Formats: sequence, C-alpha cells, structure tokens
Amino acid sequence: MIASLDAEGRTTRDAPFGNALAALARERPEVVGLTADLAKYTDLHVFAEAHPDRFIQMGMAEQAMVSVAAGLAREGFVPFATTYAVFASRRAYDFIAMAIAEEALPVKICCALPGLTTGYGPSHQATEDVAIFRGLPNLAIVDPCDAVDIEGAVNAIADHPGPVYMRLLRGKVPVVLEEFGYRFQFGRAAMLMDGADVLFVSSGFMTMRAIDAARRLAEDRVAAAVLHVPTIKPLDEAAILEACRTSGRLVVVAENHTRVGGLGEAVATLLLRSGVTPAFRQVALPDAFLDAGALPTLHARYRLTPDAIAQDVKAWLDEVPHAA
Repeated sequence: MIASLDAEGRTTRDAPFGNALAALARERPEVVGLTADLAKYTDLHVFAEAHPDRFIQMGMAEQAMVSVAAGLAREGFVPFATTYAVFASRRAYDFIAMAIAEEALPVKICCALPGLTTGYGPSHQATEDVAIFRGLPNLAIVDPCDAVDIEGAVNAIADHPGPVYMRLLRGKVPVVLEEFGYRFQFGRAAMLMDGADVLFVSSGFMTMRAIDAARRLAEDRVAAAVLHVPTIKPLDEAAILEACRTSGRLVVVAENHTRVGGLGEAVATLLLRSGVTPAFRQVALPDAFLDAGALPTLHARYRLTPDAIAQDVKAWLDEVPHAA
C-alpha cells in the first residue's frame, strides 16, 4: 500500500476513496469506475476487486476515458473516472469541457497527486489544476483534507447532479478531522478551531498543516482559528465572509496549489467584491515549476511545514500589528 502524505505519527485508513466507492456501489448499481492505467495508484483497485463487472480499464488514454465516462453518464450511470491530476487538467481538459462540463453530466473526475504530493517534479506535480478548472462552468471542485473528508465526499459528490473534479490523497491516508466531530457537506466550509488573532482559511492537506501550525502558535500565545474549505467551487461565501469580518484578525489562506488562481485568489476576490478588507496573506506554492526530490525536503523548501507556517504568521503579525 502506498504511504500517503503526512501519515507518519497519525492514525490512518487504507484507501478511503476506493473503499468508500466500493461500499457506495453496493447500494447504487449505477455507479461505475474507470481509470487510465492507474487503478493501483488512485486506490480504484479496491473498487475493481469488489465490482469487476463495473470497472473499465482504459489504458493510458485520458481523453478517451473522460469521453467514455460522458457516454456512460448519458445512459444513466454515475461514472467515477480516476487518473493523476496533471493528466486530467492538462491532457484531457478540452474533452472534459466539451463532453462533460458543457452538458453538465454527472461524471466524477477523481485525481491523485494534486499540488505538491509527489516529488516527481513538473511532469507529475499538478500545482495549477484548480486554476485550470475553476474557470470551467458547471464543474464543482472538491479538495478533501483526510480520510474522513474523502469518505464523506465520495457519497456527497455521487449525489451531486453535475460534474465534479476531486483531488485525492491515496494509500494510507491520515485521520485528522474526526476529533472535531466533522463531516463533509458539499459546498460548505467548517470552522474547526477558533482564535482571535489569526484565521486560517484552508483546503486539502493544508488544513492538517493549518491545525498543526495553530497549535504551535498557541504555545506563543497566538490564537488561531481554522476554517476548512473542502469545496472550492461552489465556494461557501457566507461562511468565509462571516469568519473574515471578525475585527482585527489576520486572514491567511493555506492551499496545496500555486498562489495563482486557486483558493487564495477565490477568497481574495470574494473579500474585495464584498468590501471586507482584513490583513491578508497566502501560504501557497510559487508561480513556478517546482523542484523534484523527497517530499519532506520540498515541503520545507516551499514553507508548507507547520513550523514554517507558524514562523511566517508571526512575522506577518509583526508587519500588521493592528491584526495581533
């Protein structure tokens, strides 16, 4: 089993996506699974073993895969199509746009290796996938944090009537959100922690990092809140605005994505349109093709670790003392 990001020292669950989808398919015969030669590496192999008659191996043909998924959706199926995020966003974009999104078909495109979750370099690091897909009408975007989030999201996106792009953690996925009594709700953000000095607005595994950073900041008497935003589109505008209107709180958007076109820009645009103007910073990847290497090294280099985030937040608070 592939060891997933951030699993060391945490409780984990094996292949939450594959197991949740296999369980869902036992109740819903219209659910089918497709992959572009990556069943093992997206955890779809679990579904394939449980429902071999509803599993379609397309080979290395992402454009064909999403086109077949569109055809199945037209016939009443609910297809879950899996590949790597770079291949869906870069290779298959036009086919997703024309065959799926334009027709608002209920295809669920579920992709591993989003952002900086692999050290393989630019060929496999989908650091701009959210930016690519955010501008596509009808397509929802989901970025789960952990195994709890993934399991809840599988059922929720199956119920969603339109197409969805979901980023995946795979293999042994950490369990982080259970302690907060959290459950995934499509289109809804969730306040996990509260604090008067800093507000983290985060998605994906960066919510794990935001929680850890908040606990480090608490040791220095800096009180940080964490608002988890698992659905990037449609954005929970009401929850974000309510949280960001708290007087004097530094807002820090944390995302596993380039600072261009992702959650940070979505939140910043919402705030500007709404006349809400807190001190605002981003924890995100640079607008660049990233280095290859070991993930701990890369996360330290790009300042995605809890320690680096806590250090940066304290420096930002010094820059904007009115937010402290």
